Amino acid sequence: MFGLGTPELIVILGIAVLVFGGKKLPEIGSGLGKAISSFKSGISDIEESGKSIIEDVPGVKEVSAVKEKIDAVKNMKNITNVLK
Repeated sequence: MFGLGTPELIVILGIAVLVFGGKKLPEIGSGLGKAISSFKSGISDIEESGKSIIEDVPGVKEVSAVKEKIDAVKNMKNITNVLK
């Protein structure tokens, strides 16, 4: 996780306790957790709307299928190069 080890995390936690105080840290953690979950749900909503666009716009579905086939052929070519 970002190249942080246990000693670095302990120092960061110690600084956070000094700056915010022990009573404020649970509130900050709770708010951060809610923000992360909200962000994740927003990202999943965007992904779902992108999938619906692919299904609704004429021709996009066919282009996506062709792109997947091309990618599969490229992957097969890479595999054969590795095996040589």
